Amino acid sequence: MSKLYICQMETIFTDEYFMKKALQEAHIAFEAGEIPVGAIIVIQNRVIAKGHNLTELLNDVTAHAEMQTITAASNFLGGKYLKDCTLYVTLEPCQMCAGALYWSQISKIVFGASDASRGFEKMGTQLHPKTEVIRGVLATEAADLMQLFFAEKRK
Repeated sequence: MSKLYICQMETIFTDEYFMKKALQEAHIAFEAGEIPVGAIIVIQNRVIAKGHNLTELLNDVTAHAEMQTITAASNFLGGKYLKDCTLYVTLEPCQMCAGALYWSQISKIVFGASDASRGFEKMGTQLHPKTEVIRGVLATEAADLMQLFFAEKRK
C-alpha cells in the first residue's frame, strides 16, 4: 500500500465527516416529525451506533438521540462504559443526556449547534472529567435544520 493511499484514508475520518452522518440521522428525525437531532457513536473510526430523536414515536421524553445512541453503543460493546468512543450529535446535549454521558465515561463529545437555553453548558451540568468536548462542527447546517423544523411547525 502506498504512503499516499494511507494518508488519504486517514484524512477522510474527520469530525466533519462523522457529523455529516449525525446530520443524516437528524434528517430522518425531521421527516418523521421529530425534533431533528441526530447522533452517532464512533470507536476507532467505525460507527458502532446511530440514532435520532424518538420522543414522539415512543411517547417518551427520555428518547433523545443521545440516549438511543448510548444504549445502542453499550449493547454493541457489551458494557456500560464508552471509553475510547466519540459521540457526534447535531445539537448540544441537554442536562439529562449529559448526565448519561457522564456515567458512560465517553471519551469525546462533538456537537454541532449550541443550545443556549437548554444545553448542558447553560444548565451547568458536568461531564466526566476525562471527556473532551468539541463545539460548533457543522453548526450552521444543524441550526438551519432545527430552524426549518420549528418554522414548519408554526405554519
